[in-house]
Amino acid sequence: MPTEFIDDQVMRALVQAGGAILLCLGVVALCRHYGLRIGREASVSLVRGLIQMALVGVLLGLLLTGGALVAGLILAGMVAAAGWTAARRLPEIEGALAISVLAIGVGAGTVILFMIAIRAVEPHVSILVPVGSMIIANSMNACAQGMERFKSDVTAHVGQVEAALSLGAAAPASVSPFVQSAVYASLLPRLDMLKSLGLVWIPGVMAGMMVSGASPLYAGIFQFIIVAMILAASGISGTVAIVLMRGRVFSPAAQLLLRPAAKAP
Repeated sequence: MPTEFIDDQVMRALVQAGGAILLCLGVVALCRHYGLRIGREASVSLVRGLIQMALVGVLLGLLLTGGALVAGLILAGMVAAAGWTAARRLPEIEGALAISVLAIGVGAGTVILFMIAIRAVEPHVSILVPVGSMIIANSMNACAQGMERFKSDVTAHVGQVEAALSLGAAAPASVSPFVQSAVYASLLPRLDMLKSLGLVWIPGVMAGMMVSGASPLYAGIFQFIIVAMILAASGISGTVAIVLMRGRVFSPAAQLLLRPAAKAP
């Protein structure tokens, strides 16, 4: 790491990060007391999160003057990483990585290009990457939540799906109710976020803009635009992921391939 990035402010932040990690580990210990063992996953997540954000901060500092091409390459890397993260939750689905990357890319890419077209954001690293990362992250969550919900609903209703197939229903029609519930599940957190905007939470982008001297009214409207675009990207990504996944749970002969996991003896 370049020495110019190490100063008293960074050292103070590292100490504060250590305190935040200790608090999180306290929550892990509390969960363990009640039989929920998340220690390993939480520890890995905390270490990865700290290292990744430190590297991103350095990278953005070095590329702060980059243009649209540099921003596009960074966002493409984020989409790939987001797709890999979402696909890890569904190892039993063939092609889960390709589905996740495509769904997140389509959803986040459509929205980011739309925001550039209406000039809501400028195509510069310092603006496009932070805003784009929020959109990609929410697309990733919507993709993972929708796919997991679809998988759990189908595996919980195998008999119902196969009964519909035996009566002559087309494969997509036999899982149609589960597609609808999965899409809604992928959108619900973003819908609640939009409903609570300004009432339950004031996002950091708005607070940062106001601190930097922007008009409070402009900052509020701009934050609404971002959250609305997050909802749009989540809806596109969740829908694309679930529709693509629907085609993977049936064989060419319209036989249901997705089954409940076998219980350990």
